[in-house]
Amino acid sequence: MRDITSKQITLRSARAISVIFCSADTISLIKNEQLPKGNLFDVARAAGFIGAKLTPQLLPHCHPVGIDGMDIQFSFLSEETHAEFFEKSAFEKNGIVILGEAKSIGRTGIEMEMLTAVSVAALEIYDMLKPVDTMLEIGHIKLLKKTGGKSDRKKYFSSSPTCAILVCSDSTAEGKREDKSGKLIRQMLEDISASVVDYKIVADQKDQIQEQIKKWVADDVHFVFTTGGTGLGPRDNTVEAVSEMLERDADGITEAIRNYGQMRTPLAMMSRAVAGSIAQTLVVTLPGSSAGAKESMEAILPAIFHARKMMKGGGH
Repeated sequence: MRDITSKQITLRSARAISVIFCSADTISLIKNEQLPKGNLFDVARAAGFIGAKLTPQLLPHCHPVGIDGMDIQFSFLSEETHAEFFEKSAFEKNGIVILGEAKSIGRTGIEMEMLTAVSVAALEIYDMLKPVDTMLEIGHIKLLKKTGGKSDRKKYFSSSPTCAILVCSDSTAEGKREDKSGKLIRQMLEDISASVVDYKIVADQKDQIQEQIKKWVADDVHFVFTTGGTGLGPRDNTVEAVSEMLERDADGITEAIRNYGQMRTPLAMMSRAVAGSIAQTLVVTLPGSSAGAKESMEAILPAIFHARKMMKGGGH
């Protein structure tokens, strides 16, 4: 199974639909409650619920998810009601439309559960109608909408945000150690279409750090990510350097970083990271280790890019 430990826990939703085509006589039997196997929709709804819950047992690569809310509704196919879902040719037949929706808070989406739910509900209806109708046909199974995770990226930024990376390390500045965390941060930003306009390495000295950040603020770089100098060592000066410059704190960002990291290593509590704005630039300090930088970025991307809109007066 795919490793999803790097994914953020978010609210996710999915909406799916299916149709089971049947004869006009069968529709009449349903409306008049004359089916030999009794109540149709309550049983089909229960079957859909069970199908959604058992999805990971049916699909080997599907991760188990907690289903926090689900609803399945049934209606008779009509162009007036369902024109947005199907092409015109679908309305040449009679049928039953199955519409399902669900919500989950987790690391992976719930769309497969909903596709399974509407499929199993359709199969249950098929089973209950087969004694009275030999022309049954299931079709138009499709996902209508999903939210959460990668699906929500576009809402955080409409244009490519500009970013700069500052590696704060004495040994790297002296050429004694290769930078890995800064390059990793750059790659993660570029992977989600952010524009990295500058990348610098300085010693972990307050004046050098502040001077470079001031230049980027003057150039209206949207986001500055520093790496290194967030620990408890005698030469860890990045936090103090950045803290003195911040006009507004953004403690929620560092809380998210530490909470995310704490679920992976108890050492995350040692980070003294800070975040906040200077003019319309957001500065975030990240650990110097590659693993720490990677996990910190996973915790805040891409939602952090919404800060630019807020700093420019756009609100939430």
